[in-house]
Amino acid sequence: MGIVFTRLFSSMFGNREARILVLGLDNAGKTTILYRLQMGEVVSTIPTIGFNVETVQYNNIKFQVWDLGHYVLLRIPDAAYILGTCLLEEELKGAVVLIYANKQDLPGALDDAAVTEALELHKIKNRQWSIFKTSAIKGEGLFEGLDWLSNTLKSGGG
Repeated sequence: MGIVFTRLFSSMFGNREARILVLGLDNAGKTTILYRLQMGEVVSTIPTIGFNVETVQYNNIKFQVWDLGHYVLLRIPDAAYILGTCLLEEELKGAVVLIYANKQDLPGALDDAAVTEALELHKIKNRQWSIFKTSAIKGEGLFEGLDWLSNTLKSGGG
């Protein structure tokens, strides 16, 4: 399951720029999602040590994507804790939260309600958030999430 944060930081000539911080469980597909969005295809990846920084241009928004290494989170309770902690950071005040519930093509994948409950998303009251069920391998749900994100940013969210 990938957790993505974004914050709008500039606007130039109708094009916007936004930063995205990618957090998630180990082996959740964070890097696969990043390269699927950037190149439109599945790229063979290895566990990320440290971080990747890439640019994804979508819907007149230039996203600077920071993909943090696989060691950051181990299980869903860790993810819920880190999400809650990150949302308290001053630099993320007002950030929009996009949750990719990845690997929906695999048996046992959590549905929207289970992800909402596990990550305690119902407690988020001071910002916009949404969940998208995705499969990075199949390319399902990823661009729908970016559509929501870019539309939310354009309408003044984040």
